[in-house]
Order: sequence, then C-alpha cells, then structure tokens
Amino acid sequence: MKSPLLGLRTVAYKVGDIAQAKAWYSEVFGIEPYFDEPFYVGFNVGGYELGLVPDAKNEGKTDGVVTYWGVENVQEMVTHVLAKGATIQEEPTDVGDGIIVGAVKDLWGNVIGFIYNPHFSIPG
Repeated sequence: MKSPLLGLRTVAYKVGDIAQAKAWYSEVFGIEPYFDEPFYVGFNVGGYELGLVPDAKNEGKTDGVVTYWGVENVQEMVTHVLAKGATIQEEPTDVGDGIIVGAVKDLWGNVIGFIYNPHFSIPG
C-alpha cells in the first residue's frame, strides 16, 4: 500500500506579533517570505515551508513537539539564533553516529530544532 503522506510540507508557529515575527525570522534565517498576509506569513526554507500564524493570546505551546530543520553546523546555528534573542531549549548534542541536534525557543515560545544528520538525504 502506498502511503498517503507526501512528506513534510509546512511547520507553522503561532506568534503574538506577526510583523515582529516576520522581521525576526527574516533576519535569523536570512530570507524574505514568499507569502505575506496579515493572516499568514510563509517562508520557503530549503523547499519546506515555515509558516507564521497570528495568535493574539500567544498560548498553547508545547515543548514535547520539536521540528528539526536541517543545517550543516548545529552549534553555529544555535549560537546565531541565541544572539537574536532566542533562548536555549536543548544544547547541541551528538546523539550518536555523528547526528547532532539542538533546539531553541523563539521570542514567542515556539521550539525550533536544528539537526545535522550525515546519514539522511532527500530522495530525488
């Protein structure tokens, strides 16, 4: 049976101030959004979508769910994002076999994970 899942498409973060979040993510990731409306801001991050959704209450966060964005150097990325005001969630750690993970919380409490995995490649 073929899986109905097509793969990861979008990670959405709820933010209290969408304009501030758009500016912050643009600076942190070095890209501008491809979709920019008051109800949703979307960034194309290496072929995957990072979406920002306004949430005036800025609540409902959970530390139990982490999406890891692939990077070449986890420590450098974590250091870069911390310098932009994020806080540490998970120190960069080699979890085995050269796979390194780390995570931060953005200004709105969303957990952003970073991973370097030399064994994973996107089919294509």
